Amino acid sequence: MSRITHPAFGLPDVMKGLQAIGKAVTDAGVDPKLAELVSLRASQINGCGACVDLHPKIALKLGETPERLFAVAAWRESPLFTGAERAALALGEELTRIADRPEGVTDAVWDEAAKHFDEKQLQGLVTSIAAINVWNRMNVAVRQMAGSF
Repeated sequence: MSRITHPAFGLPDVMKGLQAIGKAVTDAGVDPKLAELVSLRASQINGCGACVDLHPKIALKLGETPERLFAVAAWRESPLFTGAERAALALGEELTRIADRPEGVTDAVWDEAAKHFDEKQLQGLVTSIAAINVWNRMNVAVRQMAGSF
């Protein structure tokens, strides 16, 4: 049972804002399947059960394969991801774990992402990663149950 009504449902402007962010990410040219992979990885790191449950379901509807979804947690050891996907997953991990290193996102990870994505797509990826971290933090705070969305 959640502690309180989820802020995105209790405060309509929160949901509107998060939906606007999602549209902006899509408009920036970020592949929706890639955004779901990165969202899943950030959610795994943050221990957000609701998002770890939700994002694979969305990804499957978008045409993602179960094998790749199962491999997201160990993407570095999997041959199933492209260079661009690896760069996005690495960026997602570092931006999610921003407090783990003095520089936040390393130049090496940023430069690799910049090889695969143009500036608008990078803006979209950073925004998408920031947004999933917002969702994760709200879900964890209110103890949003997996399968409840």
